Amino acid sequence: MNQPSLDKPSPLEVLRQRLALPVGEHAVFDGWTRAAVDAAADQLGIDRAQARLAMPKTQAGLVDCYIQGVDRALLEHFTPKRLAKMKIRDKIRALVWHRLEVMAPAREAVRRGLAVLALPQNLPLAMRIGWRTADLMWRIAGDTSTDFNHYTKRMTLGALYGSTLLAWLDDKSEGWIDTAGFLDRRIDNVMEFEKAKARWRGSADRRPSLTRFFGRLRYPPR
Repeated sequence: MNQPSLDKPSPLEVLRQRLALPVGEHAVFDGWTRAAVDAAADQLGIDRAQARLAMPKTQAGLVDCYIQGVDRALLEHFTPKRLAKMKIRDKIRALVWHRLEVMAPAREAVRRGLAVLALPQNLPLAMRIGWRTADLMWRIAGDTSTDFNHYTKRMTLGALYGSTLLAWLDDKSEGWIDTAGFLDRRIDNVMEFEKAKARWRGSADRRPSLTRFFGRLRYPPR
């Protein structure tokens, strides 16, 4: 049986992790390009040739690398001790909100990154990233489900996060107050859905419609 590797990250992987978020910040001005990689390397005092070798060569690869950097920032911030006394609703809100805070310096680059991932050839990668993001947030929140719940939780959180991200990108309110209100309403929707699942679990003909629920997240009632 193959055992998980216990090896330390390679030097190139260490460089990639250091560069991930700064590349996103420089992509605001330079796009998801080699120029952003070079600028991030200069900022960190890393040799440009080494940085280019460590980082992906495609726009989609750079976007993915940046999002992995956001994931690591989330893991580092939300220690078990920090989350210990929080209710599940508060955990999910804090996780989504902190992602936005981490991405704030690269906000316009994030917008461009979504356009890159929306290209037909990048859609499989975009789907993997979306699932990975939702799965990570649930795991940080302490979810250990392995049944039908495992999948529905990640699908609903993915829809919640995606719609909140789009609202945030267009939010011009002070302190992102409009996004905060949007996020709170969407979390209320999710909590209602989870309660409905608990009541109706085991009855397939009465199970809530995921299609209607996702539509409600995307096009919330006024």
